[in-house]
Amino acid sequence: MPSTPPARPEHVREQVREHDFGVVNKPLTRWERIYGNGLVRKAFILAVLAGIWQGYAMYLANPLILPTFLETLQSFLQRVGNGELIRKAGVSMKVLLWGYGIGLASALVVTILAMTSRLGNDLLETLTAMLNPLPAIALLPLALIWLGLGNASIVFVLVHAVMWPIALNTHSGFQGVSPTLRMVGRNYGLGGFGYIRQILIPAAFPHILAGLKIGWAFAWRTLIAAELVFGTTSGSGGLGWFIYENKNVLDIPAVFAGLFTVILIGLLVENLFFRIVEERTVRRWGMQS
Repeated sequence: MPSTPPARPEHVREQVREHDFGVVNKPLTRWERIYGNGLVRKAFILAVLAGIWQGYAMYLANPLILPTFLETLQSFLQRVGNGELIRKAGVSMKVLLWGYGIGLASALVVTILAMTSRLGNDLLETLTAMLNPLPAIALLPLALIWLGLGNASIVFVLVHAVMWPIALNTHSGFQGVSPTLRMVGRNYGLGGFGYIRQILIPAAFPHILAGLKIGWAFAWRTLIAAELVFGTTSGSGGLGWFIYENKNVLDIPAVFAGLFTVILIGLLVENLFFRIVEERTVRRWGMQS
C-alpha cells in the first residue's frame, strides 16, 4: 500500500505593509519634471523649427522667396488684430463642419449597411475600391458644373474626402471585434442597430477615432486646396482665398501667415479636441496606453 504523505505544517504570515517592500520614492529633479511634460517637449520642437526657419530666411535675405519667422509672426498678429484672419478662418471652419458632418453621417450609414447585410458589405467594398483612390480635388470641376460656384461645391468635395477613410476604418474596426464580445451581445438578445451601438462601436472605437482623425486631415487640406481654386473666380472665401489673394499682390509674409494659421488650426484640433476625446474614451477604457 502506498505510504501516506507527510502532513505539511501550516504557516500564517502577517500581511506585509507597503512601506516594508523597500521601495524608495526618489523625488524627481526639476529637469525630469520638465522633460516629462509632453507639452513642453512639443513646444521645444516647435521653437527649434522656428529657429531654423529664422536662420535660413536670414541667410537667403530674400523676403519674396522666404520671409523670416519674425516677419511672418508680425504679419500674423497684425491680421489677427484687425480680425481678417479670424473672419477667413471662420468661413473655412463653417464650410468644413458642414462637409465633415455630412461625410461622417454618410460613412456611418454605409458601414452599418455593410455590417447588417452581405449586399451592404459588397456595396461598401465596391464603392471604396472605386472612389477612395480618387483625389477629392479631382471632383471639383464636376462639382462646379453640377452645383455651381459656391459653398455647395466645396461641401460636395469635402464629403468625398471624409466619407471613405472613416468608412474604411470603421468597417475594419467592426470586423476586428472579438468573437467573445459578439457572442455576449447575441446572448443579451441584441440585434440590428442596438447590437452595433452597444457592442461594435465601443469595441471598435480606436479604429473609428483613427478614421475620424484621417478624415479631418483629408477634409482640411482638401478645403484649402478647393478655396485656392475658387480664388481664381471668387472674390471672397476662407483661408485658401486669403493665401491666393496675398500671393497675387506679392505680400509673401501674409501668405505665410495664412499657411501658419492653417497649421495652427490643425495643431489645435489634433491636440485639443481629438486628445480630449481620446483621453475620455479609449485611454479611459484601457484600450490604449
